Amino acid sequence: MRDFVLPIKTRPQPLRALPINPVLRPPVSVSRKNPFNNLGMLLLSIMHKENSPSLSAILITKNESLNIEECVRSVRFCNEVIVLDSGSTDDTVLKAKALGCEVIQTTDWPGYGLQKQRGINHATSQWILSIDADERVTLQLQEEILDAIKMDIADGYRIKRRSFFLERWMSFGGWYPDYVLRLARREKCKFDSSLVHEKMMVNGELRNLKHPLLHHAYLSIDDVLEKQKRYALLGAETIHRRYPHEISISTALGHSLWTFFRLYILQCGVLDGRAGFISATAKSQETFWKYIAARYQSRKSSFL
Repeated sequence: MRDFVLPIKTRPQPLRALPINPVLRPPVSVSRKNPFNNLGMLLLSIMHKENSPSLSAILITKNESLNIEECVRSVRFCNEVIVLDSGSTDDTVLKAKALGCEVIQTTDWPGYGLQKQRGINHATSQWILSIDADERVTLQLQEEILDAIKMDIADGYRIKRRSFFLERWMSFGGWYPDYVLRLARREKCKFDSSLVHEKMMVNGELRNLKHPLLHHAYLSIDDVLEKQKRYALLGAETIHRRYPHEISISTALGHSLWTFFRLYILQCGVLDGRAGFISATAKSQETFWKYIAARYQSRKSSFL
């Protein structure tokens, strides 16, 4: 079994992607010299799952062929992996099925929140682990997750993400520690109905996990521009629903400048060097276009 391979030409260097847990490898690739090692690892994996509460991993996809394999392999310690695909035109679905995932294909797109809620609704385990296709669960985090659900002392757990942006793992500017609520009891959690930047909500006690979730967020300029446009348009729809009146250009500019100042100065994005400046600028531009798009949606609605 090989190490995680990032779907880019240049790999992130500061953090080393960890290999898949040997306990979870297929027997043919664990040890060819000593077959008893394979049997021992298989029995250990079975005993570990039998002694732990059940856990379902859920993820939503669309054209994630470059990410799906490494993502799914990083959550193979879960009892089931549920993939909700919304119209992929590449081989995402084929790869997910080949990896043993339960794949649910949907024809509509209700937004990120409701799509992930569908995953929770289809899950059968006691616990839910929500993960995105561009995220990876490390060996240390795997062990911590299994220990957490076995200890049974909280209803949900926040996990801090370590994100890669263009040329480095980010440490400031709101990037790290970026705590996200991703692990929870199935009967105690649900997702909100947000079109974008959805949140898991848990009715119960919350705690934080120590080890990070690796997030290969923006690996190229294409990623930055594509996600900037997508998030701006989805964010504009959210703003339009909440504030149907026309938004001024000065409002868009003010929110944009504040976003840059908050990320680059107040949250010390300047300490991330060039990547920190580019990141804050990109987010500022996304904010500007989000409000401008909402403005024109409002103006269009006024003529209907």
